[in-house]
Amino acid sequence: MSRHARGLRGRVRTALVLLPVLTGLSALTACGSGEATAPAAAALVSPAPADDPVAGVRAVEQIAALLPPEVRKAGSVRIGGSVGAPPSAYYPNGQDKPPAGQDIDIAAAVAKVLGVKLERQDASFETILPALGSGKYDVGTGNFGVTAERLKSVDFVTYINDGQGFAVKTGNTALTGQVSDLTQLCGLIIGTGAGTTFEKTLTAKKEVCAAAGKKPYEVKVFSESGAVTTALQQGRIDVVMSTINGLRYQAAQPAAQTTFLGEYHRLDVGFAFKKGSPLTPAFQAAVNELIKDGTYARILKKWGTASSAIDTSQINPAEHT
Repeated sequence: MSRHARGLRGRVRTALVLLPVLTGLSALTACGSGEATAPAAAALVSPAPADDPVAGVRAVEQIAALLPPEVRKAGSVRIGGSVGAPPSAYYPNGQDKPPAGQDIDIAAAVAKVLGVKLERQDASFETILPALGSGKYDVGTGNFGVTAERLKSVDFVTYINDGQGFAVKTGNTALTGQVSDLTQLCGLIIGTGAGTTFEKTLTAKKEVCAAAGKKPYEVKVFSESGAVTTALQQGRIDVVMSTINGLRYQAAQPAAQTTFLGEYHRLDVGFAFKKGSPLTPAFQAAVNELIKDGTYARILKKWGTASSAIDTSQINPAEHT
């Protein structure tokens, strides 16, 4: 959910607020502090896998019939999606070419099952959930974790189980093991994405260090996916908090020079809708059809996220505790 920059130390703003997956494979940008960094070479951008598990997906009439009549008549659904980094959604061939990623493939497959076209608009992460309420989009994607607070204002149809994790620059000894308690971060500088569950978690629990008699950790919030990795590589932050799948994917790329420290907290991830949207039953049925026919497993295998598979899609499940 959205967070404004005013009064937050270390916030870095750029024109777009991208996905909360922070990866060295994105374009590295200049930070708001005025420290310029060289653009990432094209070779650092992970190419999209060549296989296309979505190609063979066909419409399923009994599932398409769950759509509201006006949507079936229009034959399209407006989707606002944030694009940041693999494996969720990124630009493997530049921003003038179509995005790719797990979220892109799953949304495209769901649309095929429903027999509709996606009218896609790339949007900044912070703006998507509020725009659902205003009617700008019918559905939103952006690796949105299902939280109790978000469920107050939006509905979710789940399609994967991801969550929160940490990573450091390879060779950094400030933090060497899995983080199970935030007091392990005391005295460190943590980088994370603007408007994310990570920012909220770190901010809400920032008093844990004082309660433990330790030096507080510092949170630096970035609005662009490449900027936080630049800060990590330059030693301006000690650790990154972001998505489990994003950090694991990043650490597998030698050019990123990061080490994934493991999972901290799991969250279901889903398509987001305005509260009470009549689209949720159709989307849930479409995801479950993809799970049943094997397309879902092939998409996750393509993007290396099979460990985050769900057995069945749910509407508005409770937040994991």
